[in-house]
Amino acid sequence: MVALVAACFTAVSGMPTPAAAADSGGLIVSTDTGRLQGKNAESAHQYLGIPYAAAPTGRLRWQPPQRATSWSGVRKATEYAAQCAQAGGYGTPSASTGSEDCLYLNVYTPTGAQARHQRLPVLFWIHGGSLKAGSGNEYDGSQIADSQNAVVVSINYRLGVFGYLNVPGLSSSGDGNYGMLDQIAALKWTQRNIASFGGDPGRVSIAGESAGGISVCALLASPKAAGLFSKAIVESGVCESLTATVATARSTAYAKAVGCTETSALAACLRTRSSGDLLAASSSLADSAGTLLPTAGTPELPLAPATALSSGRFNNVPLLIGVNRDEARLFALSYAAATESAYEQTMRDEYGIHADAVLARYPYDSYPSPYTGTYAVGDVWTDSGYMIGLGGCPAQQLARDYTGNQARTYFYEFNDQDAPSRLSAALPGFDAGATHAAELPYVWAYFGGDEPLSSQFTAAQRQLAKEMTNYWGSFIRTGSPNVHAAGQATWPSYRSGRLMSLLPGGSSTAVAGAAYERDHQCRFWNSID
Repeated sequence: MVALVAACFTAVSGMPTPAAAADSGGLIVSTDTGRLQGKNAESAHQYLGIPYAAAPTGRLRWQPPQRATSWSGVRKATEYAAQCAQAGGYGTPSASTGSEDCLYLNVYTPTGAQARHQRLPVLFWIHGGSLKAGSGNEYDGSQIADSQNAVVVSINYRLGVFGYLNVPGLSSSGDGNYGMLDQIAALKWTQRNIASFGGDPGRVSIAGESAGGISVCALLASPKAAGLFSKAIVESGVCESLTATVATARSTAYAKAVGCTETSALAACLRTRSSGDLLAASSSLADSAGTLLPTAGTPELPLAPATALSSGRFNNVPLLIGVNRDEARLFALSYAAATESAYEQTMRDEYGIHADAVLARYPYDSYPSPYTGTYAVGDVWTDSGYMIGLGGCPAQQLARDYTGNQARTYFYEFNDQDAPSRLSAALPGFDAGATHAAELPYVWAYFGGDEPLSSQFTAAQRQLAKEMTNYWGSFIRTGSPNVHAAGQATWPSYRSGRLMSLLPGGSSTAVAGAAYERDHQCRFWNSID
């Protein structure tokens, strides 16, 4: 089951562009490091594999990103560059993919003849994958660029032990936030160069899902990112971080798993290890030491993001934020065969003195079979936000906290219970519901490989995808998702107490926050620790 979850989020290096490539002649753009030649696809111009920083290899491993080296002549930008180094899968931790030389981004622009001479809104996408997997190459921005008359940027950034390891002595700066600093470097590249692609540097919206949402929240809290973006989108993300103490403890435990046991020489020892060796030991983080997250209390992240947002000390921009109705169902797959007694024991292990109250609200026999355990645990974890605050009640509280300082905050719940899922093929009869990442194909039409999930949409789902893309497009243009299109529901600011329930077939509607609270039993969850 765990391997299956990992497979859902593993990036594919060099993923082919869905639209057939055509003549590339004339698609030459000047940047501050040299000229690029892109290619013309059926729905957008594509500039792929653009270096935004120097390769973080050799002496630059575990260092803040440095400016990319300039080149002479015209550099081809017609193929994706390598994704960042990552373990090949939880089932085979010794396998690895990608490269440490991975700080590249992709730019998609509309095909209109005047597009490069306009000042179009920019969607800057940060991919998900638990901060240890994934790639910007998975997200073809052609459809968004074409339908929304916008410029789309997708990026790679250092992952896992290369991006977030916090061992004393690794660097004189960065403090374990190298992946976050990569994102800031890519934003600075965008500010310097996006006008050459027709983009407006004053209208850059940062956006991300899952770990990308964690990243967006960290950038909202970072003084080093101030002025680099004007709007933000968080899809199924949280505002979590680690203290330096916890980050160092987890990183030190990992170093010992690599074979670096001399406390005074951890950094020196780690630098002698190959990329493959470092990735092979990365399973120890999940097995014992805990996952790596951005480290707070650092120059780039002085406050924990949750603290920054609740206290008003953040880069205050309009925010579109939301979650999926069955967010945690994906993460509860290992409970598919759990018996009622096993489920009850899990609840007692996790909720202690509150377990009886949890079981009374989420009784095992109220869920269908097979996979009863997954449905039950998935609901509990979704509503409580057990997975580091992801979903349900914590998401609503985060939206409330942000709304207290920013009136233009728009909250949604993606609620298509029949969203296509690859899990159903692996688990016959399994109902994935609106689980984690289920909304991605509705905005990113080409997300998901050579045969994207969007190819399975019904007519009603295609309508929802169009509406969601319009909402997102309007938000990056104006700071409001409202498009005022015929038949498309008005989306109120969450300051009104209402959020948007995204449903197929033109039935999306604004609902009261109180209804969301009842659905996720937030009065109960908010009353206990």
